[in-house]
Amino acid sequence: MSAVPRSEKSGGTPRPSGRFRRMLDRLSSSQEDLESEELREDTHASGCTRISECSDRQIVKVTGTLRTVTLRPRAGVPALEAELFDGTAPLDVVWLGRRSIVGIEPGRKLIASGRVAMSHGRRVLFNPKYELRPLGKE
Repeated sequence: MSAVPRSEKSGGTPRPSGRFRRMLDRLSSSQEDLESEELREDTHASGCTRISECSDRQIVKVTGTLRTVTLRPRAGVPALEAELFDGTAPLDVVWLGRRSIVGIEPGRKLIASGRVAMSHGRRVLFNPKYELRPLGKE
């Protein structure tokens, strides 16, 4: 009898499976990878479209976490801009004529719907309908 596992004898590399494999994957993944996976699962569970699958002029409903929120004037009009991330791709959400919106802050989860536009190679939702997700779920 040999102490070497069969898979190593035959030249194959042993690969754990099941729960043990998932545990090893989680331990070896970065925090950002884990958060992205959680956001992708949340998108699927809520029945929303993945941002990476959104195309120009498509009406969508997306969900994710706001990564940044900034005030940038557009053509002399105030505009509140936020970057929404769902684990697959970023989406710029812009509210024209607004300086601030209560609850719109980095780290907050929300669901937004509207028509996607492409601006400078990035997906953008202008003045979307939105729903803030409860803080307890975060």
